[in-house]
Amino acid sequence: MALSNEEIIDAIAEKSVMDIVELVKAMEEKFGVTAAAPVAVAGAAAAGGDAGGGEAAEEKTEFTVVLASFGENKVGVIKAVREVTGLGLKEAKDLVEGAPKELKEDVSKDDAEAMKKKLEEAGATVEIK
Repeated sequence: MALSNEEIIDAIAEKSVMDIVELVKAMEEKFGVTAAAPVAVAGAAAAGGDAGGGEAAEEKTEFTVVLASFGENKVGVIKAVREVTGLGLKEAKDLVEGAPKELKEDVSKDDAEAMKKKLEEAGATVEIK
């Protein structure tokens, strides 16, 4: 019997961060993929843009998403943080309770805006620097 996507996600949510890291490595080996590929592509694109000269260097291509506060819906914000960062429950809770904190560094403007929107929908206050 095949598991539904939701059953798989629920099972993964119950695992520790170290178990999830091992799972990702096993999946990378089995399917011949790398989870870090999008990060490398984004980094290469940003580096290429900066090498273009003074004009390209003036335009900011990498942003930092900062959780300023979690507002009134801490549980919803923790869920949103887990979704955008891939952190485990305890790590996401600690991050949210320690606000203001940086969530992600060196992300594209589109990714930063998407994260901000998702977190603000959950009730958080978010800054992009």
